[in-house]
Amino acid sequence: MELGLTRIISKNINDVDAEIRESLQEQGFGIITEIDVKKTFKKKINKNFQEYRILGACNPEIAHEALSTNLNIGLLLPCNVVLWDNGDNSTTVSAINAEKMLSLADEEELLEPAKQVNELLKNAIDNL
Repeated sequence: MELGLTRIISKNINDVDAEIRESLQEQGFGIITEIDVKKTFKKKINKNFQEYRILGACNPEIAHEALSTNLNIGLLLPCNVVLWDNGDNSTTVSAINAEKMLSLADEEELLEPAKQVNELLKNAIDNL
């Protein structure tokens, strides 16, 4: 099942990380959460894992609109953007499909904000 928009970028993960943050900001998103999965797994369960990062991106205007419709939408926020090192000096970047995610709420008024989010996330990834 395809969960989001995915692209492989021929750059190392640190470069892609910096670029996706800037690109998301240009699209009106801020990063409100960050998880370095490799470091977390090592610290919490002493397991090695590849470079893998989860960025929680939020567009405050659209989030406000969605939360004003249904406070439980907070369970589906923020929009995750993930990056992982492919081991060949390329990085995969993937952003959640907001329409699929918000379809869980089964509320018609959330379809338009979800489409907006998808378009903005697509723009951010396409600008890399």
